[in-house]
Amino acid sequence: MTELTIAVDPADVGLDKERLKRIDAHFARYVEDGRLAGWLLTIGRHGHLAHVARCGSRDLEAGLPVTDDTLWRIYSMTKPITSVAAMILYEEGRLALTDPVSAFIPAFADVRVYDGGSDQKQVTVPAAEPVRVWHLLTHTSGLTYGFHRVHPVDALYRAGGFEWGTPPGADLAQVCDLYAGFPLLFQPGAEWNYSVATDVLGRVVEVASGQRLDEFFADRILRPLGMTDTAFGAAPEAHPRLAVLYRPNSRNTVSRLDELGQAALRPPRMLSGGGGLVSSAADYDRFTQMLLHTDASPAGELDGIRLLGPRTVGYMGRNHLPGNKDLETFGRPLYAESPFRGVGFGLGFAVLLDPVPGKVIGTAGELSWGGAASTTFWIDQAEGLTVSFFTQLLPSSTYPIRPQLRQLVYQALTS
Repeated sequence: MTELTIAVDPADVGLDKERLKRIDAHFARYVEDGRLAGWLLTIGRHGHLAHVARCGSRDLEAGLPVTDDTLWRIYSMTKPITSVAAMILYEEGRLALTDPVSAFIPAFADVRVYDGGSDQKQVTVPAAEPVRVWHLLTHTSGLTYGFHRVHPVDALYRAGGFEWGTPPGADLAQVCDLYAGFPLLFQPGAEWNYSVATDVLGRVVEVASGQRLDEFFADRILRPLGMTDTAFGAAPEAHPRLAVLYRPNSRNTVSRLDELGQAALRPPRMLSGGGGLVSSAADYDRFTQMLLHTDASPAGELDGIRLLGPRTVGYMGRNHLPGNKDLETFGRPLYAESPFRGVGFGLGFAVLLDPVPGKVIGTAGELSWGGAASTTFWIDQAEGLTVSFFTQLLPSSTYPIRPQLRQLVYQALTS
C-alpha cells in the first residue's frame, strides 16, 4: 500500500493547520542546509490520516524526490513487528512469556554470564536462571550489539562478525546459535541493554510457528494489513524507489553510505527480526493504526482484521521493567546524553512513564521506537495520535530529530 491519502480535515480531529506548517518548515530547513537528503512525515488522529508532509530527495545524486511510494530502511522499527508476531503466537498458546528460550533454541540451554576480565580473556559464571521469552521482548536478556563499543562482550560480537551485519552465509538459526556462545553482559532480568534479543525472538517465532520469519510476517501481519511494500529487502523492480542511505560528513551535509545501504537491494540470508525490514510510510501507518485504540476499532484490529486482542496490546504497552523503573535507572544508556529519562520498556516498545524528566512534551503511556537511520514512530493512545517520520541518515544520534518532532507535533494539537 503506497498511497497516503489524507482522510479528514485536520481541524475536525483537533489539529491546527497553521501550526502543522511549523513542523514542515522546521524539517524543511534540514533539507535546505543539507543535513538531511529528504524525509516523509505522517500524522494520524483518532484512526484517520490527518497530515502528510514530504521534502527533499530519496536520491540526491540522481535528483529523485521523496514520494509517497519511497521505500525506507526501517532498521529497528522492525522490532515492534517481530514483537507483535511473538504475541500472536502467545495468544495461540504456542509460547509463554516465561518459556526458556532453550525450548526453541537448544544452544541457549547453557549460557554463561560475563563476570570480569577482557574480551581476550573473560571470567564467566553460569546464568542464575534461563533466558526467557520475556527477557527477549524487554531487552533484559543480557545480550548486546557489537556496535555499542562500551563492554568487552561487545568486542567479542565484533570479532565474531557482528557489528553492522552478520557473518556471511549464516542464516537466522546459525546466527542465534553463535549469539548463545557469547557471554551475557549480566544475569537475565538484572538490567536493560539494547541488543540482538529481537533477532533471537524472530528465531523463536520461526520454531514456534513452523514457518520462516518472512513467511510468518507475510501470512499473519503484512498481507492481512495490506502492507504490500514491507519485506526483508527491496525487490529488484522496487530498487528505484529505495531511498539512498547517507551519513553526515565534515561539511555538516551528507555523503552516500552505499557499502552498508546496498544490503537492502537483495534478499538477506539472515532474516533479522531486529532490523531487517524495508517499508513505506503508508505501510507503517497501517501498522501503527492497528495498534491504536479508537472507538471504532479497538487496539489490535484494523479494517475488521484483528491481529491481537486489545488486552494483549494493552499488556504490551505496560512498563515491564522491575519496580516500574525507567531506562535511565535500570538500563545501559545508548548515548552519553540519554534520551530515556522517564521512559520504561514494554513488550517490544519504549513506554513513556512521565514526560517531565525528559523535558519534552508527551503523554504517559505512549509507545515508541526508532531506527538506526533516524526514522521514528510513536502511538499515543490517550490522544488518539499516531506519528511516523522517515529519513535515511545513519546514525540516528546525529541530530535531535525525535525530540524536536515531538515538541512540534504536540503544539499543533488544539483539542
